[in-house]
Amino acid sequence: MVLRPIDLLCLVPLALLVGNWALGNLTDPVYDITARTGHAALFFLFLGLACTPAQTWLRWRRFAAQRRRFGLYAFFYAFLHLFIFLVDYNFKLGWLDQVLPDRPYALVGLAVFLILVPLAVTSTRAWMRKLGKNWKRLHRLTYLAALLAVVHVAWISKADLLMPASYLLALAVLMLARWPVLRRWRALRRLPSFRSAPESPS
Repeated sequence: MVLRPIDLLCLVPLALLVGNWALGNLTDPVYDITARTGHAALFFLFLGLACTPAQTWLRWRRFAAQRRRFGLYAFFYAFLHLFIFLVDYNFKLGWLDQVLPDRPYALVGLAVFLILVPLAVTSTRAWMRKLGKNWKRLHRLTYLAALLAVVHVAWISKADLLMPASYLLALAVLMLARWPVLRRWRALRRLPSFRSAPESPS
């Protein structure tokens, strides 16, 4: 993937994170880095899901063309999120035994990452041709990943449910925008009206 100006925008969360860490502005570096990379991953995951509705409803073709790029950055930040989490546990093989009693939400987060792995690997045109119709079926798992990610955030937030509720509402809107009935209605509205059509000469 060739780096373009949009990549600089996608790397802004990482640049801000590195800058804050270098300046010593992170109160709890491990927690702050883990949280920020997690939210960045979810943000780009939602941007990827917004591409098709943006093209269908707003005709933002240039934005929709960045679907793969957004998906790869979602995976990139999810990888950093998991990496920092494992660093906190010194990469011990028994980290699940340590985490599950106190942080069961980590298992949900791990499930999200495992879903994103095959989606990132098969994001190329070569894989699209190789998988054929199964490619779309596989990449529908993006919605499952987004839903599980929202559950992951809600579980961590516990009493403060405003942020996960906002994510859930955004996911519901994106899914509704892709609903076949609404998409057909949108397509019909684009058709020229019969009343406005010029009459044929008699």
